[in-house]
Amino acid sequence: MFSQLHRRIYHRCPELYRHKPQLPSVPGISLVVLVCTSVELLGKSRDELRALCAGLGEPAYRGDQLYHALYSKRILDFAKITNLPAAFRERLASQARVTLPEIKQRFVSTDGSIRYLFALPASEDKLSARLASVEAVFMPSEGRQTICISTQAGCAVDCQFCLTAQLGLIRNLTAGEILAQVLIPLEENKDHLAPQSNIVLMGQGEPLLNFDNVMVAVRIILDPEAIAISPKHVTLSTSGIIPGIERLAEESARPKLAVSLNASSDAQRDALMPINKKYSLGALIKACQKYPLRNWEHLTFEYVLLGGGNDSQDDARRVARLLAPLKSVKVNLIPWNPGELPYREPSNESVEAFRRILAEKNIPAFVRYSRGRDVMAACGQLALKQDNDSPLNILL
Repeated sequence: MFSQLHRRIYHRCPELYRHKPQLPSVPGISLVVLVCTSVELLGKSRDELRALCAGLGEPAYRGDQLYHALYSKRILDFAKITNLPAAFRERLASQARVTLPEIKQRFVSTDGSIRYLFALPASEDKLSARLASVEAVFMPSEGRQTICISTQAGCAVDCQFCLTAQLGLIRNLTAGEILAQVLIPLEENKDHLAPQSNIVLMGQGEPLLNFDNVMVAVRIILDPEAIAISPKHVTLSTSGIIPGIERLAEESARPKLAVSLNASSDAQRDALMPINKKYSLGALIKACQKYPLRNWEHLTFEYVLLGGGNDSQDDARRVARLLAPLKSVKVNLIPWNPGELPYREPSNESVEAFRRILAEKNIPAFVRYSRGRDVMAACGQLALKQDNDSPLNILL
């Protein structure tokens, strides 16, 4: 019987499997894996890399060294992984690859944020084989940097106030494409990195609709032997995909959860976020009640304030009633960022009144002004804009 790991490798490259000796040095692996031409390594787990190295006739621990080099040291050139034997590095260079997205443009904001516009190669997954582009944002601050990454090219959820929704869903990103959005900004800015890095899965796409690839990447981000970012500093934002929330709750290693709320009633949310017609506010709140929080953790709700739309004091009171049954919550209030959509920014007075009403109801609320607005890098603005202010061709 093939393990899940072997099935995944076999479907990509069936010629790898030629015979079946036991590999006692690699627990759970019973088949030799011989590498076919140009196997993609970025996105591979530790166990996959150990199996791959063992199949090449190398000690399985070479996979550990490769895993550490790729994700902890961010060494993406085989020739520079000098703790591997030279002959093995040559074989890797001829039989494997690390594919990074092309940086088509960098947009530097006056606040220091950098919006990266990446061109992605075709995915090996036949269901996701379309060429696409995607964005990530690097936001330096005193004492920390935050990287906002995408999990899909485009998005199918169709939130009416978000420019990304105008793209529709192009395809899911692979685990390697998700990880590259972390590794590239960290490596490019390595000379002036702050001690703490935060990762937010809040760029293009709905993470819980690309669950498997997202979790492969997240496990590597959280692994102390890999990218090594604490779960306290990694946040996944969802529009409210209840089955995905339930799956995430079962993960032993998982990020913090943020729920994009943005409305105070079902009728209002149906209009702003059509996903609410499938997963209503009542069902969403029940799922949040069941979600297991760690002793240091709170559940975050994000609320984009639309001037004259969902920012009234009555809206604030309804939000307070919605969240009252939940423990350990906080609300991030995000004034809408301008774009070519029929909405307007809220007034400072309405923002403060909304925050104050929640606080009076013992719901911690914080106003979050987005970074990078001048280069279309802020929340809801990721729409593949280029220097000429026209959308990039998303299918090449």
